[in-house]
Amino acid sequence: MNPTIDFEKKTKNLIDDLKSVCANYGLGNDGNEFKIITQVFLYKFLNDKFAYEVKQIDKNIAHADQWEIALKAYGPSDYEMILMQLSESTARLQPEHYISYLFENQNQARFAELFDHTLLDIARVNNDIFSVKTDGGEKIMLFENISKYVTDKRDEFCRAIINKLVNFSFEEIFKEKFDFFATIFEYLIKDYNTNSGGKYAEYFTPHAVAKIMAACLVTESVHNVTCYDPSGGSGTLLMNLAHAIGEDKCTIYSQDISQKSSNLLRLNLILNNLVHSIPNVIKGNTLLDPYHRDRDGKLKKFDFIVSNPPFKLDFSDYVEDLKSKENHERFFAGTPNVPKAKPDGMAIYPMFIQHIMYLMTAKGRAAVVVPTGFITAQSGIERKIRERMVEEKMLRGVVSMPSNIFATTGTNVSILFMDRANTKGDIVLMDASKLGITVKDGKNQKTLLRPEEEDRIIHTFNAHRLWKILV
Repeated sequence: MNPTIDFEKKTKNLIDDLKSVCANYGLGNDGNEFKIITQVFLYKFLNDKFAYEVKQIDKNIAHADQWEIALKAYGPSDYEMILMQLSESTARLQPEHYISYLFENQNQARFAELFDHTLLDIARVNNDIFSVKTDGGEKIMLFENISKYVTDKRDEFCRAIINKLVNFSFEEIFKEKFDFFATIFEYLIKDYNTNSGGKYAEYFTPHAVAKIMAACLVTESVHNVTCYDPSGGSGTLLMNLAHAIGEDKCTIYSQDISQKSSNLLRLNLILNNLVHSIPNVIKGNTLLDPYHRDRDGKLKKFDFIVSNPPFKLDFSDYVEDLKSKENHERFFAGTPNVPKAKPDGMAIYPMFIQHIMYLMTAKGRAAVVVPTGFITAQSGIERKIRERMVEEKMLRGVVSMPSNIFATTGTNVSILFMDRANTKGDIVLMDASKLGITVKDGKNQKTLLRPEEEDRIIHTFNAHRLWKILV
């Protein structure tokens, strides 16, 4: 078996083992299970990343039978010197933070308190690097108490968690790239980022859609560019975009109203070597309080923007605030009325399209998932937006996707591409709705694009074929 595939299987088994522990202690399908699973997984990842980097720095530690014992033998000043040499993407750990330390002390009384304290202390020590901020400036720390979600037998629960972690190591795969970690991340959160989130429902963007958007946006080598998603979710679109550009050649910015999504995006950034962008992950209302600004206080503009904005969201609580004078230029086509019969009807997404258009740099590019109805609307805000795109020659193209490309919604969708440098005004119109195979996804039907079909869409779009039906 391919070593990477074998390790991927082992990693998924670890995730399943952690979920099994949660189920055994009454947390299966509990609303807090994802917090435990993702935090424990991240703790293990950071512990092993620390060990991996320390071994690269010091050969004596690398050759030791037990790296923890060899490192703990160093005096305070030597230990601090090693910490100073770690990359910014690596958490600074003390000996009492190691998983091996918790494993050795698991039989002490009130072990759950030690477990929780350890994670909270790691979060405190690394707060400046790994915290997500709210639009009000508060910091959302890396970890929180885990044992509080268990009603009883908390010590036993934490022991069970530690015993699942101690015989597994990520160290052999830190040289792996995006594809490996994207697969692991999707498996890790597959049960937790769904459309069951109530008012602020979250939808996981299919990998095929994210890949097509990134590949059609990034058509040449670029450096030192900014990438933005105004409804970042768990980061699938941003990760694909960063991978297409090069993780060391771009800086990520995002805002999302959901704290859960912001925390998952932080995890995604850590897994994909984009820790330098975590300070730019903001939990907040993008339309009402856009956070990212230049030094002069004006809204920051971005080189690449991707978004799968919410189609259905009740924004009646703040719709009047969006009509303020200061928002007239940003929301040039107007603010839609909230449907009275169905406040969460499809009315909000045109606000995100206008917001994205406003934030594109002079040579900026953007790709947005929209209901296919946006393309054909004959009146209202949607038509005004399209007219502005055509007038300013920024509409680069539209790709109509197959039905049920999102298993969680029956809405037909298209990908809208914009390019401020599209000076010729050429517009690619592509109908890919007949592609893909239909599979069962739980109770829903889902359409999957084959890899060769993804490549056909990308090649046809980038070849600037102005009208094409793919069948």
